[in-house]
This record gives sequence, structure tokens and C-alpha cells, in this order.
Amino acid sequence: MPEGHTIHRLAGEHRKAFVGTVVHAESPQGRFAAGALQIDGRVLTEADAHGKHLLLGFDDERWLHVHLGIYGKYAFGSVPAPPPIGMVRLRLRNTQKYADLRGPNTCELLDPSEKKTLHARLGPDPLRADADPEVAWRRISRSRTSIGVLLMDQTVVAGVGNIYRAEALFRQGVDPSRPGRELTHERWTAIWADLVFLMAEGVRVGHIDTVRPEHTPEAMGRPPRVDGHGGEVYVYRRSNLPCFLCGTEVRTEVLSGRNLFWCPTCQGT
Repeated sequence: MPEGHTIHRLAGEHRKAFVGTVVHAESPQGRFAAGALQIDGRVLTEADAHGKHLLLGFDDERWLHVHLGIYGKYAFGSVPAPPPIGMVRLRLRNTQKYADLRGPNTCELLDPSEKKTLHARLGPDPLRADADPEVAWRRISRSRTSIGVLLMDQTVVAGVGNIYRAEALFRQGVDPSRPGRELTHERWTAIWADLVFLMAEGVRVGHIDTVRPEHTPEAMGRPPRVDGHGGEVYVYRRSNLPCFLCGTEVRTEVLSGRNLFWCPTCQGT
């Protein structure tokens, strides 16, 4: 499932391509035909993201809410748009660009009150200017649940996925099994600051890089990572391989249905 930086990049692409223009909408697949009809011919006024949720605002105060889920994908191109290929849930286009949405978990229209409710149920997003890490801290500091689970709970922190969870905890030397209430406020502040930095870099470069300059392949004289996710990481998908910093074998286990990766030596405190 795409992590938050991907959704913020999608908001930026929509902003660049469509905001301030009349947008035509259709649902070639047919599953969003009624919704597409309601926004067809409207001006797209805003493009926003909160966690893993994309929100596109129109001049009638309605919002298109998209959650890609596991299988959702966007494709952008220049007009004239080719005939739709595959199961295109929604096509948006103006005189210059088009965007095709396939396979989302959610594609729906919200009124302003429904959008407000959506924001209210999500935790602070490290990529949003209005994010308050203290809101997350109040939940974390009272919880017996492990920080590894809490970081993946979108009602606690929005936008963090499996990669950012594993890598931020490694970088801060935090055992993912530590209960939230045993975390110090200072350590939480450091984790949050790291998430802000790493996810902003993800938006900037388009993939997830988490290793510090002194641990890059060039600096360490090691082969670069070869993985479909791209980017250099410390522990994610490196189970049974030696930790770059201490040589201990990276471990993995299933935690709340997702694979967790960590170094028992570097994250033993």
C-alpha cells in the first residue's frame, strides 16, 4: 500500500495539472458513473492529502475522496487521452492533461462535514503544516500497545506505512516492541522529527531513502540495494542479512498482520 509521501505527491500532481481549471470527469468502468456526473464540468479548486487519503476539492464545495488501498494506481498523461485501457474507475481531464484512476479502495464524494469527519478520525500527518505531534503523543503515552503497532495506526499517526515505521524506529534506536507508555517524550519528539524529514524527502525524490550519508553504498563500499521499492534502507526487507552498523542479523516477525523488521542490537534500548 502506498505510504503518505506518495499521496502527497499525487496531490501535487493534481494541483499542477488541474487546479484552477474546468475538469471533465467520466467513469469508463461505470462504478463511479453517478459521482463522475456530479463533478463533470466543475472547477477543481484544491488538492489536498491527509495520510493515505487524497482529497480533491471542487467549486461546489464537494470533495473527491480517494484511498488507493493495495491495488489502486494513478496514471497521468497529456491530451488527447487515449481510449481507456483496463478498469478505469475515474478519468479526469482538462484541455492539457488527463489522469486515470484504477483499482482504488475508496472513490467517493464527500460534503464539507463528511470531509471534516474524515480529518477528525485521522492522526496528525508528518507532511501537513497543521500537524500537531502532541495529539499523537497523548495517545502513545497512555498506551500499553507497542510503538511498532501504534505507528501503523492511522488514527494515531497518519501516512506512516511499513517502511517508514521500520526505518524511523531503527534510526532512533527504539525497540518496536516497546509499549507506547514506556517511550519518553524526548524520544517521541525525535521519532516525529525523523518522520517529518524522511517523508518530506520521499515527496521530493519520489522514493524512500532512509540511510544517512555515512551509510550509503558509496560511503561504505557496499553494493547498492536492489529492490522494487527502490531507495536505500537499514532494515526493511533485510531479514537475515547483517545490520550495516553492527553486523547483527536483521530480524523479522509478523506484527498485526504486517512484517516488522528490526536490529535487536541497535534497537535494544
